[in-house]
Amino acid sequence: MSDTTLVAAFLGLVEGLTEFIPVSSTGHLLLAAHFIGFESPAHTFEVVIQLGAVLAILFVYFAKLWQVARDVPHDPAARRFVASILLAFLPAAVVGIMAHGFIKAVLFETPSLIALMLILGGVVLLFVDRFAPAPRHEDAMRLPLHVALAVGIFQCLAMVPGTSRSGATIVGALLMGVSKRAAAEFSFFLSMPTMAGAFAYDLWKNRDVLDMSAMGDIAVGFVVAFLSAVVVVRWLLDFVSRHGYAPFGWWRIGVGGVVLLLIWGGA
Repeated sequence: MSDTTLVAAFLGLVEGLTEFIPVSSTGHLLLAAHFIGFESPAHTFEVVIQLGAVLAILFVYFAKLWQVARDVPHDPAARRFVASILLAFLPAAVVGIMAHGFIKAVLFETPSLIALMLILGGVVLLFVDRFAPAPRHEDAMRLPLHVALAVGIFQCLAMVPGTSRSGATIVGALLMGVSKRAAAEFSFFLSMPTMAGAFAYDLWKNRDVLDMSAMGDIAVGFVVAFLSAVVVVRWLLDFVSRHGYAPFGWWRIGVGGVVLLLIWGGA
């Protein structure tokens, strides 16, 4: 196994373990790649392997999602759930298309910004985990449309690497009175159109710089991301039901602090 394959597997593991917990998978990926000297044209590797994590959601929730698809023609509740996901997806789709170039060219290239956002997001997560309003919505598949839209607006904050897509959506949901378990589950569902859309758009925008010789390593990262994300998705809901989100807030602060020390130390 080549060194590049091992690096691809390591980065896939980082992606899968961090995509659905509120610690910023993109931030962890970019920082890991920065410190080990890994470079991907237009960061396509980092974007493509995220699709492996999306497939983990489809794998774990296939039966439930298939039932929703079957019920849409005749069940108002199923149609409302689909509408809530599409409505929550819309703000990030608009902002992502408008700001794509700036995000990839500037924000993705600033490790110190990523570290600062990890720390700031960790502080916010600790505060919201403790002081969020009492939950009024316990079912991720029955959120009111205005709640779903608010969560989608919060998701736009994750355009800044280090913020965390799942972290932004979970914080938004908690502030809107969604229970901790339902907030994580709605974030799972919202990740599917968001990440699939980001993957397709990024692949199209960077079609001219794709390195086909790296497809083998991308495939390795993709598979490892899928397998590790399946484990996280199966584990996360029970974990946050028991422990909340504070452990992830402290993790973010610790990682961000270490990264800033390394940067200031010239690493």
